[in-house]
Amino acid sequence: MGQDLRSPRGPQGNAAKCIALVGPFQSGKTTLLEAIMARTGAIPRAGSVDNGTSIGDANMEARAHKMGVGLTAATTTFMGDSYTFIDCPGSVEFAHDMRAALPAVDAAIVVCEADARKLPQLQLILRELEDLGIPRFLFLNKIDRAHKRVRETLATLQPASRVPLVLRQIPIWNGDLVAGFVDLALERAFVYREHKASEVIKLEGGDLDREKEARFSMLEKLADHDDALMEQLLDDIAPPADAVFDDLARELREGLICPVLLGSAMRENGVLRLMKALRHEAPGVAETAKRLGVPDSKDAIGYVFKSSHLQHGGKLSYARVLSGHLDDGATLLSSSGESGRVSGILAASGGHESKRASVEAGETVALGKLDHVRTGDTISTGKTVPASLVNVVAASPVLAMALASADRKDDVKLGQALLRLTEEDPSLAVVNNAQTHDVVLWGQGEMHLRVAMERLHDRFGINVKSHAPVIGYQETIRKPITQRGRHKKQSGGHGQFGDVVLEIGPLPRGEGFAFQEKVVGGAVPRNYIPAVQEGVVDGLQRGPLGFPVIDVQVTLTDGSYHSVDSSDQAFRTAARIGFTEALPQCQPVLLEPIHTVEIVCPTEATAKVNAILSGRRGQILGFDTRDNWPGWDTVRAMLPEAEIGDLIVELRSATAGAGSFTRSFDHMAEVSGRTADQIVAAHRVAA
Repeated sequence: MGQDLRSPRGPQGNAAKCIALVGPFQSGKTTLLEAIMARTGAIPRAGSVDNGTSIGDANMEARAHKMGVGLTAATTTFMGDSYTFIDCPGSVEFAHDMRAALPAVDAAIVVCEADARKLPQLQLILRELEDLGIPRFLFLNKIDRAHKRVRETLATLQPASRVPLVLRQIPIWNGDLVAGFVDLALERAFVYREHKASEVIKLEGGDLDREKEARFSMLEKLADHDDALMEQLLDDIAPPADAVFDDLARELREGLICPVLLGSAMRENGVLRLMKALRHEAPGVAETAKRLGVPDSKDAIGYVFKSSHLQHGGKLSYARVLSGHLDDGATLLSSSGESGRVSGILAASGGHESKRASVEAGETVALGKLDHVRTGDTISTGKTVPASLVNVVAASPVLAMALASADRKDDVKLGQALLRLTEEDPSLAVVNNAQTHDVVLWGQGEMHLRVAMERLHDRFGINVKSHAPVIGYQETIRKPITQRGRHKKQSGGHGQFGDVVLEIGPLPRGEGFAFQEKVVGGAVPRNYIPAVQEGVVDGLQRGPLGFPVIDVQVTLTDGSYHSVDSSDQAFRTAARIGFTEALPQCQPVLLEPIHTVEIVCPTEATAKVNAILSGRRGQILGFDTRDNWPGWDTVRAMLPEAEIGDLIVELRSATAGAGSFTRSFDHMAEVSGRTADQIVAAHRVAA
């Protein structure tokens, strides 16, 4: 998970910092990581996502799809201080990795571009950071391709943030191209040089006028939380440079502002200014430990944000050490009550791991062979089980596929591999469907499930067949009937004889199955009555339409027996025959599962969402503004389970990738007409 080429501490003894790189899909996070690693000397030159040579997309699946499908950590140093950058996937389908890692970081760089279509995704990410109280910079990437003025872009992006986006830099234009930038805090101008440090130039003319105006706007926003600065501005007094930098750092750390910096990750422009902002303004591990409530202790305390099973190297637990000193071989207790002995400490460095004998507070490493430690666990060298610092809840899965190993001998191997996959990525879930006997893998979208399938093949050597999960159709009856069931067989010696009379009728929806007996005169001996019930239950497994039967009441009223040939099995068979013969005469009707669905989406997409639901036989119950989410709505509906299968695909297409939903089973409803005929016909073909 760059290479760890230098000491974890600088000459001033500053603890290592951990910074998350987050942002919408294809905003340039991995390219920015490459630029940072190259500009700080951790790698000879930046790799390329397109060419499959980047640190951030080190695994096979990421390179195949040219996108992040899991987080990557890379460590470097800048001006003597150590930094670990955690490159988080931008796709909402792989967002769990980001959610698990964010609590451990000191600050985040939100990488975005001037694209209003990605605003909903940007809002999702900023909300996550805001709710966790994580200081954040916004890096406006691809500035070399900008066609809008930065103020227009900022006005477009501001609705995504609950705190002011404060412009730290303004571009220097050369015609229609951005040639450099002015640092509003430093009051200096820089001209970009591709893959080299920017060159300082004299600030003059129109750029100087623009700088004065933009700087005053920045100071005004800082003054909203600094009375002394406000007085200086009102009195037209230039504030000291140190005071401005102190305000920028304090208001960033307190979550009062989100500073905005400019650059081009592809050309490595703006990278060193970004690193200097991190060095001087981002908080360190002491503030992060305080935010998480790490107790004051001499013990080493850490947080595990990722688990990974290597093909041949066992399990690695990626962790941030939040306090104390941790040695290889130390015994750790986890907040889940498990314990384990560290067997190997590796610097987190993008597939080029280097061994370490020990680590200090602030460092991010991979710990070997902690088999019982899970993602999200707090770990400690103390003698008592540590309190959990973080509670990471996986998003509800939204898409499923049924799996089976292509070779039956791999069935056990498949079960073990799925356990490992869900441990690595808790946003995957495995469900064994008792009705259909399918193993169903649930995930966050098409690509999420595709990558899981690829990992089963590439890492675990299992070829898997997949199909859409079977819908839980059932059937019931509308009309009561009385039916005799008789089983008689003579084949030499003792024969088989059972005879029953059954009253069969419908029950109210949701009542299930009820059985009773009203036999008089011993027509059916009491010891055979349980077998009669078992025979009826056998008949419930498959009705005349081909599905399990529910909401039926059966009463045993009469019958007859033979003193020699009657048996439990004979009466069980007679009851099943009678029940099965009766059902086609009871006006069977198909039932389908109906779910309550709650969709969250940007307001501008609500009309599209309503149309999607109506086109899927949905009953819209209503919609309202989403609590504490300006510009978002919540839509509630009743939707057949058969229509939910690929709902997330259409929903994300209509909401720029930001919409999602939760669902819960509500009731079974009748299906009639052409729809029912098609379902029954398809089921018979499949059977």
